[in-house]
Amino acid sequence: MPPGDWDLTLRTTWVEPAYLETDASWCQPGGVPASPLANGGAFGGKWESVAPAVARRLADQTGRAVRVLLSREDVVRTGAKRPPLAAGINADGNGRMRAARTPGLADAVHAVAPRISVEELDVPGPPTSLAIRGAGWAEVTVMLAVLEAMGDGARAGEGGPVSARAPSGGTAVAVVDGSGVHVRVACGDALDPVVLRSYCTGAAHMALGWVRSEGLAVDEEGRPQDLTIRSFGILRAQDMPAVEVDIAEDPGPPVNGSDAVFAAVAGAAWLSEGLAPEWPTRRTRS
Repeated sequence: MPPGDWDLTLRTTWVEPAYLETDASWCQPGGVPASPLANGGAFGGKWESVAPAVARRLADQTGRAVRVLLSREDVVRTGAKRPPLAAGINADGNGRMRAARTPGLADAVHAVAPRISVEELDVPGPPTSLAIRGAGWAEVTVMLAVLEAMGDGARAGEGGPVSARAPSGGTAVAVVDGSGVHVRVACGDALDPVVLRSYCTGAAHMALGWVRSEGLAVDEEGRPQDLTIRSFGILRAQDMPAVEVDIAEDPGPPVNGSDAVFAAVAGAAWLSEGLAPEWPTRRTRS
């Protein structure tokens, strides 16, 4: 942890985006390779995929159209991860963060918390990327939101309410309790309430796993050791509590609301876990 006397501290680890469809691309000789983003969503994990460049190189070398499909092991070894970090923050907004070197990370943090100093370190491990959902800004947003909630009377061991605002302008309030996850989101005029609820439910699932169970083990040289979907710690459907999403009336242009839900639910889940200083809070390894 960064040295200092902090109101709240947090240390995280590498997290695999764990998208279902692995990276794929195809290309004709001299052509433009197909984007891997066309092969299902990736929570930011496919923006820097190696698949298009490999498809173009092999097509040019062989003089034939080439399709590249990464295995799950390839994705884990080469794909971008959420950067691990350690941070200490005070309720007045001052704080300090140490994180695996990731281009743009300091700017993302300062956009939501300008008084937090960011020190980036070269850490042996898989590649990291700011494209991963909420990387950097979500962690500090969660910490500041929890401190604000505690200032309003919330206590560790109880699940909120916790309010969060995403850089997009979307806001969310979340409670995590014995009956499930309860979310109220405001993000302008919803283009499609059904789709918005779906995205918010997915964000809640991702947030719970991020706090409670997800992580990626690496060896001393930084090579990932968790190479299968089951080993990532993703919250199983049978372990997922019910999620209730309330869409608030918020006249105005539509903006991203699920990122705010991601941060708010993470904060409420962490508060309900008693604010253990390391994530994931529940994962154990034999």
